[in-house]
Amino acid sequence: MDPISPVGLIGIGAGLAVGLAALGSGLGQGMAVSSSVGMYAEDEKRFTNALIFSAIPETQAIYGFVIAFMLISQMANFM
Repeated sequence: MDPISPVGLIGIGAGLAVGLAALGSGLGQGMAVSSSVGMYAEDEKRFTNALIFSAIPETQAIYGFVIAFMLISQMANFM
């Protein structure tokens, strides 16, 4: 038996995919939302743009989540 299990490495990779993507998404969303609030405070007609700019960084976390599911689905090949 190998000292390093592929299943364990896949689990670590899935955790890193979600964790790092969520960290980057949170940092990006914080910067985008602070700018969006400033934009909305100056011109209330730009609410839709502010909402879109606030939602765009969240897609990064969704991509990390999808990658984690793809990695976990490959665990069955090593069991």
